[in-house]
Amino acid sequence: MKPTVLIVGADKGGVGKTTITRTVLDYLASKNTLARAFDTEFPRGTLKRFHPDVTTVVDITAVSDQMKIVDTLNTSEVKISLIDIRAGLLSHTLKAFTDIGFFDAVNAGEFNFLLFHILGPSIASLDEINEVMPYTNGKNYFAVKNFVNETSFFEWDPAIYESYFKKARGALDVNIPKLNEMAFEQVELAGVPFSTFVKNKNSQGHNAKYSLVLRGYVRTWLNQIFDEYDRVSLHERLTDRAPSARSGR
Repeated sequence: MKPTVLIVGADKGGVGKTTITRTVLDYLASKNTLARAFDTEFPRGTLKRFHPDVTTVVDITAVSDQMKIVDTLNTSEVKISLIDIRAGLLSHTLKAFTDIGFFDAVNAGEFNFLLFHILGPSIASLDEINEVMPYTNGKNYFAVKNFVNETSFFEWDPAIYESYFKKARGALDVNIPKLNEMAFEQVELAGVPFSTFVKNKNSQGHNAKYSLVLRGYVRTWLNQIFDEYDRVSLHERLTDRAPSARSGR
């Protein structure tokens, strides 16, 4: 399998990038597909708290840490790498990866690259599309609208939104539904993957005492997200297989 990199990010903060990365890791685990993750919330780390076994905290602006990611793509036994980009560093990271020749390698067929661009509700977030979409040439570019915290996208004029997407064939919409606030808070307090919370397990793998009701809300929410990822053939794209016919906007 060809090494694949999925970057999850946005230049705007507070749009739920790490939450989305966590759902992708749960999704891949449900498919029995190994992945490694890089948490760029240096030095503290946020993603690592929930997925410590597969996550490394890195400073994405440091050359040595860029080497930890890119120089190991071919040598790592795990072929899927998720990079959770902290707020404000998406454009910086894409430019840095351009400078080091990563995208040349992608264009040469050495690696696969996917971009989960997490959009906020403002027009300013749409403006980011013009800045980051060229790095994917419209291929494997996912515009992710995250409603998990009841974000409203009322500021978007549909005609303006469509005008951005006409510039890139193959761009895909992904919608992350709202999760009950109390359920979300309980998973945060538990500090475990969403799927582990659903299974009523703690971080040591022992039985927990999470609410049946809240676990139900998380299970339904996670299944909806998995259906959305299946719709856009995310697993096939990450594992370097041809997308199925169901994928599309």
